[in-house]
Parts: sequence; structure tokens; C-alpha cells
Amino acid sequence: MKSIEEKERMLLDELKAYGAIAVAYSGGVDSTYLADCAHEALGRNAMMVIADSPSLPRKELEEAVEMATARGWNLRIIQTEEHRKEEYLENSGDRCFHCKNELFSKMEAILSEFGDIVLAHGAIEDDKGDVRPGTQAAANHCVVAPLQNAGLYKKEIRILSERRGLPTAGKASFACLGSRFPTGTRIGLDAMAQVEKAEAILRARGFGQYRVRHHGDLCRIEIEPADFEKLLDERTELVAAIRKTGYRFVTLDLSGYTMGSSA
Repeated sequence: MKSIEEKERMLLDELKAYGAIAVAYSGGVDSTYLADCAHEALGRNAMMVIADSPSLPRKELEEAVEMATARGWNLRIIQTEEHRKEEYLENSGDRCFHCKNELFSKMEAILSEFGDIVLAHGAIEDDKGDVRPGTQAAANHCVVAPLQNAGLYKKEIRILSERRGLPTAGKASFACLGSRFPTGTRIGLDAMAQVEKAEAILRARGFGQYRVRHHGDLCRIEIEPADFEKLLDERTELVAAIRKTGYRFVTLDLSGYTMGSSA
């Protein structure tokens, strides 16, 4: 079994071998670590590409740009339009495919000017056991997964990120705002903005891992069970604030935060 140090060395060697790479960068734990390693291996020949669209909260975009600037990365911000595609808005179960397909298509089109460049994304070993339509989109566009190739798991990436001084080492898991709508429920741009505002309230109050699940005029909050007491202590103020975003009902899911859940 390889040590995490050996895995990181394998990763850096693979990245160097590409010569030039464009990383799909979101500011999350995995893509940030991949971006930092790509910058170390290739310098200006590593481009970090972040997609700006309504499905990415403004705060996440702001922090991702600040991170790239602080680390001296070669950053490119592109506009994606998954929110204009009926297949994405229908949210029929393959939403992630259409989102990633749009991202990789735009990356291909814009980066064609740079000649021979490899596209990469932050898929990790943990992802192999999940059903991930976005993986198919990556395969369709020949997008490589260097972290997976090195056999890196999330817990290892967090350790290696901490060693690199990356503030994302302890960052909570995040997914695009489209994931807040139950499968089969149509995604609306106004509703997505409403979710963003409600989640910003939870973030401002110090909650780390959270989701606001959108059910029409009902807001279903998912947080870690350890934070239940905090939420209940602040219930009156929290409910009042979230209702101002447009929700009529505000509920707490007693099952707690569940990764990948949108039902």
C-alpha cells in the first residue's frame, strides 16, 4: 500500500508529463489541491478554469478567485450556461451530466487557442463507488482524473492540503445549487437565488456543513446532528431571517446532513 507521500509524488509526476493542463477548478477541497499540485508541477502551463454561473454562489466564486490570486495561479474565469439548457432545468436525474458537459465543452472551445493542452477534473477514489453522471461527461471529453489515478481519497487530500497550507483542508463538502432541488422538480433561477440567500444566512451564523433543500415554499435544512442544539437555540432569529428570503415554512431535517441527497 502506497503512502500519501508516494501518491502525491505520483500525482506530481503525472502532471509534469502532461506538459500543459487546464484544471476544472471550483474552490472545493479536491480541485483546490489538484490546482496547487498542477501549479507546482507546471507553473504557468497549468491553467485553473472556474465556471461562473447562477449555480455557483457568489461567495464561493469570490473565495475561489481570492485563493487563486493569493497562490499566484494562472486563473481563467469562463461563463457556462447550463442554466439555459432545458435538460439541466428539467432535473430528471442526469442534471450533473448536462452541467459537466457544458463545462467541459466550454473549456474545450476556449482552451483550443492554447494548442495541445490536457483537461483535468478533481474526481477522487471515493467517487468510484457512487453513481456520478458527471463522470460520463468527463469521459466523453477525454478529461483526465489525476487524483484518482494516484489513488487519493478525500481524507488523504485533506491531510496533504493542510501540509500545503491550503485553507480548504477543512472545508465542508459543497455541490452546485442545482443539487438543492429534489430529482424531478424543475430548477428555477429565482428559486436557486433564494436557496443561495438562505444558505448564506446559515453560513453567516457559523454553520459549517449545511444544505437548504428547496420544496416550493418550504425550506428543509440539513445540518450535522452536532449542530442541532445551536440551530434550536437560534431558531426564532433564524426562521425569521430565512422567511425573508421568500420561504413560508422552515423545517429541520432530523436525519441530518446527507451527502448527495436531494430527495
